[in-house]
Formats: sequence, structure tokens, C-alpha cells
Amino acid sequence: MSTFNVPTREEVSPANQTIFDNLKKALGFVPNLYATFAHSENALGNYLTFANAKTSLRAKEKEVVNLAVSQVNDCLYCLAAHTAIGKMNGFTDSQILELRAGKASFDNRLDALAKLAKNITENRGIASPEIVDNFFAAGWTKENLIDTIVLVGDKTISNYINNVVDTPIDFPEVQPLEEVEA
Repeated sequence: MSTFNVPTREEVSPANQTIFDNLKKALGFVPNLYATFAHSENALGNYLTFANAKTSLRAKEKEVVNLAVSQVNDCLYCLAAHTAIGKMNGFTDSQILELRAGKASFDNRLDALAKLAKNITENRGIASPEIVDNFFAAGWTKENLIDTIVLVGDKTISNYINNVVDTPIDFPEVQPLEEVEA
């Protein structure tokens, strides 16, 4: 595989430089994932617009999906990033491990969401009717279902980019789930 560098601000287009500046102001740094998107003139702006679009899912609920999807897709970069973000949203270490495994014994509603996100990802968009029924039985709506599927797509995009270009991880690294569960 050819090596992808993480471009610096000086190596990207003026439009992407502006996005870098805004990310640095908002986050304190430009995550390597976002910098890698900037190899494309348009991908970074398009992705950030998509990733930050309005949704019926709250931040904590989004992290449930992000962790389950990233685990299925074996994206170590996104697992590291979303473990950190999950902690910022109030999840404990043990809860994050459960979410990575596609379950949440600590919350029935989040359990249904995690199972759905995992199932959709594992089956390339063909969800088990039983899992979808369980999702609705847990109190989720049709709007939540559509927004969950969109979020699975969003996270799959970043997982695939990271897995193809091997983005250097700039968040605290996490152990593979099988090592933690063993």
C-alpha cells in the first residue's frame, strides 16, 4: 500500500486551510482523520457538513452508533476517537466496551440502538427484522431509524478512509476488543 501523509495546513488548498483554522479554534488541533480528508479539494468540507448535519439522535446516542460501527469495521482510529468522545459524553470504560461489542446492558434503549447499528453494519445494510422490531419496541421512532442508518453511513465513510490509508492515531489508543474480553 502506498503511504499517505497527514498533510499540514501549508500542503492543502486555501479552502481546506480555512477549515483547518476553524477546526483548530474549535478543537484545539486538526485531527489526523480530518487532515487526511484534505487530500481532496472537496471531501473534508463535504464530510464535515454531512457529519455535523441535524439529526434526531443526541450526542450520546450518536456515540453508541459510532462505537458499534467502528468496532465492526475494525477502525482503530475511530475507536480511539470515539472512546475519548464517549467518555466526554458520560460513558464509563466498561460501558464503552459493551457499546463496541454492540450492546448496552446498562440501558434498554441504548442496547436496542447498539444492536441495530452493529447488525446493519455487519450485514451491509440488511437489518434483521427482529432487531428492527426490538428497536421500535424500545421507544425509537421511524425518524430515529433513518437517522441511525445515515449515521452508520457517515461512520463507515471515515472507517474506510482510515483503514485504507492507515491514518496515524492522534487520540489515546484502545486495545482490540478481543484482548479486553479475553
